[in-house]
Amino acid sequence: MARARIRTTHTGSLPRPPEVLAVLRARDDRELADLKQMEATIREGVAAIVHQQTETGIDIVNDGEMSKITYATYIKERLTGFDGVSGFPPSKEFQDFPEFMKKFGQREGVRALKLPACTGPIAWKDKGAVQIDIDNLKAATVGKAAGDVFMSAASPGVVTQFMDNKYYPSDEAYLQALVDVMRDEYRAIADAGFVLQLDCPDLAVSRHTRFGHLETPAFLARIGLHIDAINDAIRGIPQDRVRLHLCWGNYEGPHHRDVPLKEIIQTVFKANVGGISFEGANPRHEHEWAVFRDVKLPAGKYLIPGVIDSTTNYIEHPELVAQRLARYAELVGPENVIGSTDCGLDTFAGAGYVDSRIAWAKLASLVEGARLAADLL
Repeated sequence: MARARIRTTHTGSLPRPPEVLAVLRARDDRELADLKQMEATIREGVAAIVHQQTETGIDIVNDGEMSKITYATYIKERLTGFDGVSGFPPSKEFQDFPEFMKKFGQREGVRALKLPACTGPIAWKDKGAVQIDIDNLKAATVGKAAGDVFMSAASPGVVTQFMDNKYYPSDEAYLQALVDVMRDEYRAIADAGFVLQLDCPDLAVSRHTRFGHLETPAFLARIGLHIDAINDAIRGIPQDRVRLHLCWGNYEGPHHRDVPLKEIIQTVFKANVGGISFEGANPRHEHEWAVFRDVKLPAGKYLIPGVIDSTTNYIEHPELVAQRLARYAELVGPENVIGSTDCGLDTFAGAGYVDSRIAWAKLASLVEGARLAADLL
């Protein structure tokens, strides 16, 4: 009998090389002098990052989000209507620990983060940007099979989570405007042959931030609207060509207000996607593998649990990674598990918690742990 094999991937963002980071920051600060040079720098960065993933042994690779300053705010470069400024969404956990919030706000990466706000009608400003991303990733992954390459995109809901609505008459109208435009980006990625990853932290982190004032039933109804928006936006894309990433916020903090996975998972399962990516390595959520003792995985879906913490410089031991993966595989089958990271390893470009060289060592441990997991099954 063939040994079970668990494949590996990651959540999206990877440490940007200094030269890529420099052009991203220059564009974000509206100080970019040479667009052609930026495009060439990013293209070279994509080629290098794909090569490094392949050399490390990652099965399902991406472009490391080389063209994006963050996984969500990049849309301000591509869409009209985002000329305002948002504040950070209020957080109940930071209200519980104000001293921690003060320190958190003083972090260099947090201070530098720019959150736009919607102040006008949303439409395409640079639809060609996604095609440039596609061309760069295609060139870097020649010979890779379909299903072995993914590209991430901001979900409609995550945009509403971090970018205030100062134009549309309601949150629902704002969400729908994003659906009507972003579906073009989603379709372009899927049509290119890549697996589309929708980044959806709003499905979890908004429980103690944007929607912290709601009771649980009202919150579930709200994220249900976000799931409906996703399904509208990806209509026509086969389920197995889409995966979804949810998270409770990629930062080292209390997280004591995080909504339990068991409270949201059935709502999340209503998304017409194949893969569900979620945090499963950090101290607040590692125990939630046990949720799948009681929750049946729907047909056509698979799990992408985080087995590598994306906010600590500890390098997980491969045997620990193997144990974490084996827990899921024993419950839903190894064919329905892909090992991953909790979240991005450089979510806000240049402001990640994890040292860049350590990030790659952690990914190597992921690969070795996935190999060892076969011995436990």
